[in-house]
Amino acid sequence: MLGLLGWGGNLLTVSESTPQHVDAAVVLQGSIVAEKVRLAGAVSLLQRGLSDRILLSVPRESYWGQSIPPLARDFIERNYGNGVAARVDFCETGTEVNSTLDEAQALSACIEEHHWHAITIVTSDYHTRRARMIWRRLLKEHNPEVRIWIRGVADPEFQQPWWRHRQTAKVWLMEFLKLSSATLGL
Repeated sequence: MLGLLGWGGNLLTVSESTPQHVDAAVVLQGSIVAEKVRLAGAVSLLQRGLSDRILLSVPRESYWGQSIPPLARDFIERNYGNGVAARVDFCETGTEVNSTLDEAQALSACIEEHHWHAITIVTSDYHTRRARMIWRRLLKEHNPEVRIWIRGVADPEFQQPWWRHRQTAKVWLMEFLKLSSATLGL
């Protein structure tokens, strides 16, 4: 039990060094807070010259029927400037996307449209191990010439030590169960 408490957070994470250059940094969807830190992580890669573009996964429309890409572009321009906003592409997903696998399948088509062969997936650190597993399995089957790397960013919603925070413990348990399911191929 002590081992699980002490190293349990490490079960969910994987750390990879990214190559010196990729075609795009792909930002996976998440909560509002997670989305902001994931986007900031991708912008950092872009600004340091490690990525040419950013691909931002967004739903087609908001709860109120508004198109998301124009709203997202305005946010990016306000927070990161026109130069960054001009290098962001959007991949719109439908309401049927409600898992990492669904999102990977939808984004795979967008990646293929851009003819990218090297990408970094940017997601919350606690989501890296499962995301890498799902993405590698999917691309191996459908688009084997695309190479991926996973970049985890610290998510404020996943505090350490994870067992001392009610919300983080819930996130850990859900992610651990999802990781177990993905490992078993369910």
